[in-house]
Amino acid sequence: MSFTDVYQAKLRTPEQIAAEFQPGCVCCSDNGVTVPGTIYGALRERALGGGISGVTIHTFLDTIPVPCYDEDMKDVLSGVTWFSGAYARKAVAGGFADIMPCYYRDVPGLVRDYLDYDTFCAAVSPMDKHGYFTTGGSASNSVSMIRNAKRIFLEVNRNMPRALSGPIIHISQVDALCETDAELPCIASAPSDAISTAIGQLIASEIPDGATIQLGIGGIPNAVAAALISKHDLGIHSEMFADGMIDLLECGAVNNSRKPIHTGRTVATFALGSRRLYDYIDDNPAVQMLPVDYVNDPAVIARHPNFISVNAAVEVDFYGQVAAESVGTRHISGTGGQADFVRGAIQSKGGKSFIAFPSTAMGGAASKIAPTLTPGAIVTTGKNDVDHIVTEYGIAKLRGRTLSQRAKALIAIAHPKFREELTFAAKKLNILV
Repeated sequence: MSFTDVYQAKLRTPEQIAAEFQPGCVCCSDNGVTVPGTIYGALRERALGGGISGVTIHTFLDTIPVPCYDEDMKDVLSGVTWFSGAYARKAVAGGFADIMPCYYRDVPGLVRDYLDYDTFCAAVSPMDKHGYFTTGGSASNSVSMIRNAKRIFLEVNRNMPRALSGPIIHISQVDALCETDAELPCIASAPSDAISTAIGQLIASEIPDGATIQLGIGGIPNAVAAALISKHDLGIHSEMFADGMIDLLECGAVNNSRKPIHTGRTVATFALGSRRLYDYIDDNPAVQMLPVDYVNDPAVIARHPNFISVNAAVEVDFYGQVAAESVGTRHISGTGGQADFVRGAIQSKGGKSFIAFPSTAMGGAASKIAPTLTPGAIVTTGKNDVDHIVTEYGIAKLRGRTLSQRAKALIAIAHPKFREELTFAAKKLNILV
């Protein structure tokens, strides 16, 4: 049989694939745009009709509704989030979804060695003439998930880009597939306000020509990217490939020419943004989508001289402990790759790590720099790894500084209306010496 014949023989409706799920089965999917919304939607309808229960779904950054995070499914389907989007965050807050603590770089190994699952589901690009599908916008964890899966169900989406270097799945490995033309999840670029712009310019002033950068998504990373337009010979090695990076590539500020590895190529482990971003990846040999246990490996990151990492925080204390996953005990997200890139950047020759955020929260009513973290807050980046903290009022260099020096530097970049209060707290704690 030709590959096309095999494809047709395995072609099903989403409802037929949903009917293949058995009570007690454990399913996992990779993150972002590879979450198979059509298959999971059909599974939800089956569960609503009483046709299935006891299914557990493991997700990584849910960008579309996944039925295990619907409140009306809480007694039927179970969800485990390894890094939360809006839907998983709400389910965790409601007490009907579980969390898997992990570094992003460790996920493939944890899947391989600890996760007891039987089914892998993914949205993929259309099959090529050799019988292969690619996981398109995410390469993070798919290789590990495919390896041990007893069943593979695919949702072939004509809108999924074909990633030339990403994980591949051959039609012979697939148990069943369905087709869809659903639009991929698109995340609008956050506008850069005056605070983000100020922070972006501060960070950009610390980035030399020839540096390799890692940026996330949001107003501050976009502002950093905008402020780098005049730079030369920058490189990209980032867990996330975002729209602001395309601007840098197209204007020539990024050409990846000075990277000691993957020279001339942009490296990421997943992409999330606009349709323009997904089209840029499609059949592009200069974009390499690679597994997260490689991209986020601090040793690989550190091989790039002048590596620059930019990440965010919810709160930072006088020690420099960075809370980026929760507000007190309230779940926001997972560790993700922040710790991976902070560690890699500080091990890079000339490298720097920046944790950047507006100085206040709650409409200016609270300082994000605090004497101690809110009780129950999860530490994402520890005091021994933290490097630079940035607000709109400046940059505090913490690495290699004493506790007293750290507190003084952080108070200096806090919002002016909180500095006296923070100074009083530092004196009360006998920190200022």
